[in-house]
Parts: sequence; structure tokens; C-alpha cells
Amino acid sequence: MKKKIVSVILASVMALGLVACAGGEAAPADNSAAATESADAGSGDSYTIGICQLVQHPALDAATKGFRDSLTELLGDKVSFDEQNAAGDSATCATIANQFVASNVDLIMTNATAPLQAAAAATNQIPILGTSVTDYATALEIDNWSGATGVNISGTSDLAPIAEQAAILNELFPSAQQIGILYCSAEPNSQYQSSEMTKALSTYGMTNVKEYTFADSNDIASVTTTAAAECDVIYVPTDNTAASNAEVINNVCLPAGVPIIAGEEGLCKGCGVATLSIDYYDLGYATGKMAYEVLVNGADISTMDIQYAPKVTKEYNATIAEELGVDIPSGYEAIAE
Repeated sequence: MKKKIVSVILASVMALGLVACAGGEAAPADNSAAATESADAGSGDSYTIGICQLVQHPALDAATKGFRDSLTELLGDKVSFDEQNAAGDSATCATIANQFVASNVDLIMTNATAPLQAAAAATNQIPILGTSVTDYATALEIDNWSGATGVNISGTSDLAPIAEQAAILNELFPSAQQIGILYCSAEPNSQYQSSEMTKALSTYGMTNVKEYTFADSNDIASVTTTAAAECDVIYVPTDNTAASNAEVINNVCLPAGVPIIAGEEGLCKGCGVATLSIDYYDLGYATGKMAYEVLVNGADISTMDIQYAPKVTKEYNATIAEELGVDIPSGYEAIAE
């Protein structure tokens, strides 16, 4: 926080920031104490938030917008954002996170798993809030998960109930003999969803499930082509690389007549028949409220439970469903064109 009471040590903070760029970490202000002081004294404190978004696509864009809107409504011109996009590169996430630490921002918001992991490696003192992260225990390698991380990290999860996603696949394609799960092997949360979906599908007797993984966007088309040739239906989880290349996936699967159940709305709009989706704007908005609690009310981020989307919606892509001849039962909402 840019408080008058700490302006006299600004030079020291900047010097420590240079050390952080070399692999160390600047000593951050005591955010909890400062936020409490702000709430008590009603001073004109301002806050700088660093935002690292993994890649540009509709779901993540909506989450970032929701976060910014939430904090702007709560803090007005007292909050400013340093928003950076890593263009899908994990190494760039690390560079951005280290820059935020060097700048001694008041809080870091990480949009997707790779930025969360990069920020966690960069600082254990500056508060970090994640969003669009499926499973924090997997992302942060936390055993004995209790709902809170116990460290300087909390946030919101975009995990839609896997069991309900499996139910959608079974409802629409009950006679499917071979099911493929298509995702990026570099995204640990996609691996987690694949494992959970395989378990959930087994409850419907759907045991012929095969993973098809691509390392990055360069081999999506070839891997998808293999999956489409071997499977009756494909499930694509909330995978950022897949979402950024939904058109590539659709250009393979739609001509092959292979339907896709997608993990979220943006992905379904690009290549899927149906999804059980959350509202990413609402997810980001909720993350903004959490940030306010940390910055202004002095909430202990280490004990804040991860929050989940308040509701999920069964949706379908009318254009793709019609082209593939898939009859959508009642209870589904058409995704807006």
C-alpha cells in the first residue's frame, strides 16, 4: 500500500525489489495490519493489484473483468491494476510474478493454474488470490486438503461437478462404446479432471475411456485427429490450451461426426455439443470480494476457504447439435450466438 507512513522507506523497498528480480524477494508490507488500520482510520489508502492471466480466451477474460469490476465497485479510484497476459507461457508467468514482487504490489491475482504456481514460487508473503483454478490441492501439491491452503494463497475454483458432467455425457450418448478425454498434459488440473471423469463414467458402466494428451498447441490437431478416429464421443475438461484452440478441435471433430462434451461454456461454444458450465464473470467477481476482505478488513488469507461457483447450468451449442443430429432434452439452455 502506498501509505505516507511508509514513504520514508521507499528507497529500501525498491532496492529489495531489485534483489527479487535476481531470485530473491522484496520484504512486503504487513498487509493485514495495514488493512486493519485503513478500516479503523478511514484513510485515503490506495492499492495496487498485479493480475497475471495465463492466456486470452473468453472464460479467463470474463473472470479478470469480474475481478476488476468487483474491486472497482468496492474501492473506486483507490485501486489500480497492473494487468499482464502470459500468452500461454509458464516461463512468462514466472517473469510476471517476479516483477509484481519486485514492485511490491499489495496483492497478486492469478487467473489460471500456471500463474498461480508461478506466484506461489515467487512470494510467500504478498497475498495471492487465484481464479479459474480447478483444484488447488493438485496445483499447489498440498496433502491432507482441508479447504484452505494454510499459506498466503486462497481464491476461487472453476470446478463444475464432475459427476454431473459424466451424467450429461451418459444422458446424451448412452450407447457410446469408446470415450476419449482430450487435454493438455502440461496442465495438472486437466489431469485431475480426466482422472475424476474416468471414475465418474464408470458408475454408468462406461469403462472404455482413453486419454489423448497434447503437449502444447502445436500437436492439438494431430492428437485430436487420432481421438476422433477412435472414439464415439470426446470429453474436453476446463483446459486453457484446448480453450484457446477450440476452433482447431472443432475443425477435426465436427467433419468426423464426433460430438464433444466440454468443461465450460466458452469451450462448448467453440467445439462442443453440451456442457455443465459456470459463469466465469461471477467467479472473478467473487474473487474481487475476497481481495477486499484481505486488503481492507485484514482477513487472514491462509485460513480463507477456496470458494466455488454458486451455480452451474446445463447448456448446449444449438448449431453443432443440429449439425450432428443430437437431440437435446429439456433442461438445457442454448448458448447465445
